[in-house]
Amino acid sequence: MFINTHTYYSLRYGTIAVKELLQLAKDKGIRTLAVTDVNNTSACLEMLRVAPEFDIRIVIGVDFRNGAQQQFVMLARNNEGFLNINRYLSAFLHDDGTIPNRVETLPHTFVIYPFGSFEGDELQEHEFIGVRKEELNKLKFSPWNKRREKLVVLQTVTHISKKGFNTHRLLRAIDNNTLLSKLPVSEQGNEYDRLCSEEELKEAFTEFPELIKNTEKLLQSCSIEFDFSKETPNNQRSYTDNEELDYRLLKKLVYEGLPYRYETSTDTILDRIKKELDIIREKGFVSYFLINWKILKYARSKGYFYVGRGSGANSIVAYLLRITDVDPIELDLYFERFINLYRKNPPDFDIDFSWSDRDDITEFMFRRFKNTALLTVYNTFKYRASIRELGKVFGLPKEELDRLSKGDYDFRRLDKLSQLVIMYSRRIQGFPNYLGIHAGGILISEKPIHYYTATFMPPKGFPTTQFDMIVAEDIGLYKFDILSQRGLGKIKDAVEIVKYNHPNDPPIDIHDIKRFKEDERIKYLLRNAKAIGCFYVESPAMRMLLRKLRVDNYLGLVAASSVIRPGVSQSGMMREYILRYRFPERRKEAHPVMMDIMPETYGVMVYQEDVIKVAHYFGGLTLGEADMLRRGMSGKFRSRDEFAKVKDRFFSNCKETGKSEELTKEIWRQIESFAGYAFAKGHSASYAVESYQSLFLKAYYPLEYMVATVNNGGGFYRPELYVHEARMHGARILAPCVNYSRAETVIYGKDIYLGFVFLHSLERKVIKTILKNREAEGFFMSLDDFLDRVPISMEQISILIKINAFRFTKRNKRELLWEAHMKINKTTFDENIQTLFQTEKISFKTPELPSTPLEEAFDEMELIGFPLSNPFKLLLAPSRSKIRARHLPDYVGKTITIEGYLVTVKNTATSGGKRMHFGTFVDRDGDFLDTVHFPPVAARYRFRGKGIYGITGKVVEEFDCITIEVTKMVRYPIIEDPRYSANDSTAKLHSKRYKNRV
Repeated sequence: MFINTHTYYSLRYGTIAVKELLQLAKDKGIRTLAVTDVNNTSACLEMLRVAPEFDIRIVIGVDFRNGAQQQFVMLARNNEGFLNINRYLSAFLHDDGTIPNRVETLPHTFVIYPFGSFEGDELQEHEFIGVRKEELNKLKFSPWNKRREKLVVLQTVTHISKKGFNTHRLLRAIDNNTLLSKLPVSEQGNEYDRLCSEEELKEAFTEFPELIKNTEKLLQSCSIEFDFSKETPNNQRSYTDNEELDYRLLKKLVYEGLPYRYETSTDTILDRIKKELDIIREKGFVSYFLINWKILKYARSKGYFYVGRGSGANSIVAYLLRITDVDPIELDLYFERFINLYRKNPPDFDIDFSWSDRDDITEFMFRRFKNTALLTVYNTFKYRASIRELGKVFGLPKEELDRLSKGDYDFRRLDKLSQLVIMYSRRIQGFPNYLGIHAGGILISEKPIHYYTATFMPPKGFPTTQFDMIVAEDIGLYKFDILSQRGLGKIKDAVEIVKYNHPNDPPIDIHDIKRFKEDERIKYLLRNAKAIGCFYVESPAMRMLLRKLRVDNYLGLVAASSVIRPGVSQSGMMREYILRYRFPERRKEAHPVMMDIMPETYGVMVYQEDVIKVAHYFGGLTLGEADMLRRGMSGKFRSRDEFAKVKDRFFSNCKETGKSEELTKEIWRQIESFAGYAFAKGHSASYAVESYQSLFLKAYYPLEYMVATVNNGGGFYRPELYVHEARMHGARILAPCVNYSRAETVIYGKDIYLGFVFLHSLERKVIKTILKNREAEGFFMSLDDFLDRVPISMEQISILIKINAFRFTKRNKRELLWEAHMKINKTTFDENIQTLFQTEKISFKTPELPSTPLEEAFDEMELIGFPLSNPFKLLLAPSRSKIRARHLPDYVGKTITIEGYLVTVKNTATSGGKRMHFGTFVDRDGDFLDTVHFPPVAARYRFRGKGIYGITGKVVEEFDCITIEVTKMVRYPIIEDPRYSANDSTAKLHSKRYKNRV
């Protein structure tokens, strides 16, 4: 009876979640339901999968609309019909087209036109007219009343109550970007579009029994089936169009890859290869490996850097195909984490490319493979964003929206409108808002993508599914992860920069990881945590962990890369691992079985596969159950009932083997606390490889590497810190210059010229013009020469003059500004007119207008965001403390005061929910100091943005790491900006002090 039902995947229209709709339908005794979301198929497969739990039969289709105006509803008679509907809808979504009043004939479909707006008089066999119960009186006087065989019941379902209708109207107002009071009736649904019982519907149509019969017959004629068992992957089945040929090709490539990876092929290597190939073949994953191989073969042909990681990094086949760079034999990687006979989905391969290369790889995949699409993500309404959206709909002022979104209110004291905003924000929280693009997921299927879903065309220009990765996996479609990562861009660019800045040095083999593992300079950087800018090892937490674990080798870094993950640290096992690492006698406390399972990590679960090992060997679960446990804890597993059964089996098995309940609970707590966060060992090893590459560049070419880091958007920290790091390694940091700078930062010897992109207000068009002209005609000789060759507005030339980009003229920038004002028209123009003869410039006599280094520092802060000189020189009062970070070991246990320039703050909360902070600063000498701000101090002494702080606290040492437990913190004032100072003598005094400070 219900042929037009909406879920909340009718974006900014529907109001009912999938399971909520099914439960309501079950409660009302509804046995068949047609899900037809507005221009969307996101809910279709989810409904088909879940509906049997509610004993409801699902028919699927689409409600085709222009805005809120319904054109027709289309139902799929079978899977072929669904394919045709998806193709038809996708054509409109790709081109942002208008949906017509009548639809072309699509095989295996039914079409229902709304009675209220249908204007034709002829219908084909598969076409019907849908009549709403509110339209029955009108029907009595219509010619269609005599043709009831073509009429069906059209009861649209969008909401379930008055509050649901209000929610619908609010969503429509958000979608139309209008006040609720100004929302046109034509842009909203009907208040009667709700779910009622079949009895209620039949009663309304008592005088028209033919319509009820037609509707029931229509629904019975539709039957669609998808296999959700995941027994067989639905990815592209064959790479060569012949599965036997696929296997022979895979085997050939694997054995051909042996000489590249191993000097000698031992029995261990050959046995591992045979074991993996057999299982890969048996599980039907051969084409999955070959497609990954093809993608990366193309990448290598283009000279692209990449890193293969994920659980697939545990595979020797992946290693020999050069999908990954991690040797599973060297690292003794656990094969069953990679793949086992119980595993239904292929192993994960996360392939990272430089952000500048990834789009070309994506284009290649769409060119090379037939049924390809990007995966979507559901971008949902977040609570704070919902408050802002609904606040605008209700017409609340910005100040009120700011207050409400911060949670700074007492609900009982709010006015009625503000209360409604809060109430409905909570209601729509979690609703899908719009479809986005998954960070890197790409599907390559055996059948056309439209067999499963319609696609839309985002700005990237690649067809994108309307379901997410969870639904894709439910239907047996497994994504290829093609990700972008700035770390690889840094490495690639640094190698190129070294080539031009050190032309006589031998070429860098950045893939010589074997050499890097033995390099003493790299070991020194690791031991001393001097890894700023280096991939994955530069954060404050990682720097501390490296010191605590005294890491100076590859295996140590592999372990640290996983130990740092939230689950390991939150479970308390990070601290236990450190203790067992540093104090061997503590290892005796490990349970013998745990120590036997994980001797390398002293009986502590560090890697994701440790969950499988412990569940299998300690908890007695089968490998299939153990993998189910791992997936359940990673949030990728749906059936909580099955997961609960696995948990019960774990406890009962432990009891049967004589393990105490206390021990079993503790082991389970450890599993539960980190299984979803920990890395697979192969994944950690892949990260460690990239860390070693960046550490090599930092050790031997620190300036070039910092330039590459800045040009790739930095890393964990702001660009300012990487500029500071370059200075600490002997670079001379120079402001942009019209003769030497480029858009990006460049280095000549030890001189680093910041790029024009650092000047946030400088237009890209101006940058391009400067570079193009300089390349064609050479250096600029003077301001006049520049103005002759580069069309530029006064606003834009002011930026360049203020940042001292014309310092080669040896003229004061105030004089240059004065002269520019005299010579430039206030309006912008497109191009300079070339003349046969050089026009003589009028020379103006400008007054003496001296500028000071202090003014330059403030110009730099305004235009770049930070001063290029030591920020401590800007303090209003002289330094109050002589203590530096290097002195702190002498003050352990004592309370001291030290000055620090704020680098970054990590906000966190205690187990009781109270706010606390971890701060990172640099001292006057440029060395790091780390602080801990416990809740009472965090509440009393707040961070107040960038600047220099006086930090008072107790110096604490733990595992060779020194921190300050803060008791008091004050942000120090800086010198008044002399450019806007009302007191000339004060400005001169400050300028003199600034000049004299070191």
